[in-house]
Amino acid sequence: MSDPIVLSTSIEGLPPPRRGKVRDIYELDDGLLIVATDRVSAFDVVLPDGIPGKGRVLTKVSQFWFGHLAHIVPNHLISMQVSDFPSACHPYREMLTGRTMWVKKADPLPVECIVRGYLAGSGWQEYRAGGTVCGIPLPKGLRESERLAEPIFTPSTKAEAGAHDENIPFSEVARLIGKDLAARVRDVSLTLYREAHTFAQTKGFFLADTKFEFGMRDGQLVWIDEAFTPDSSRFWRAEGYQPGAPQESYDKQIIRNYLIGLGWDRRPPAPHLPPDIIAQAAARYADIAAHLTGERA
Repeated sequence: MSDPIVLSTSIEGLPPPRRGKVRDIYELDDGLLIVATDRVSAFDVVLPDGIPGKGRVLTKVSQFWFGHLAHIVPNHLISMQVSDFPSACHPYREMLTGRTMWVKKADPLPVECIVRGYLAGSGWQEYRAGGTVCGIPLPKGLRESERLAEPIFTPSTKAEAGAHDENIPFSEVARLIGKDLAARVRDVSLTLYREAHTFAQTKGFFLADTKFEFGMRDGQLVWIDEAFTPDSSRFWRAEGYQPGAPQESYDKQIIRNYLIGLGWDRRPPAPHLPPDIIAQAAARYADIAAHLTGERA
């Protein structure tokens, strides 16, 4: 029997959580407790249906990458063992296991750090219209899904809930957080992407693009939030890759495609998902996690 879908959490003895699109975040004296639910969003709207096992996939994949790439930049993960969490959590062990990270607190930087290695999604739309991606000029004649000569850093704002992120030039990042830190964040983001792409290729996947969040703790840059998950990254199978058209993505693109087909206006309330779309999305999440980490979530 599959695990029940977790759409929200409440832990008696802990303060009410802050609820993001996917995660419930509990404030602790010595860190944060981040619970990845099975909620799913599309076009910045949380859908009424969850994807079974999604929260455990996101957490498992993040744990793997935080460990695999810890030599590049420190991250915020302390433990994923419920026995290490506050005693108030212990009665909720079954729900929390595999979907919860106890992490260090950090002061988040006010930018999303996006790296693109292939011409896809909104980047392809912009390039087709004017030959640029996030204002960065690219060579003429590139095809949809084509690999770029070098990955590019395309930061954006971090919008409030319900709003949309906006692309910003590197100069704006430097203005927001300082020139030296901006350069550090850019260089770390590109290094993380290159190493993750190289590793993903050994598992039969291309990492088309991804986004990171960073924070500052005791004067040190720290990688926070999630790490190369199907929610934050676009993975394609290497087998069958053919530039010139969209690729089959191992993320929630199947959900977006379904909603686009409905003609939904992308405003709440969102429509329900049919069981077959939910099942296909769950299979995609589980598949990419198993290939990357070598284990089922």
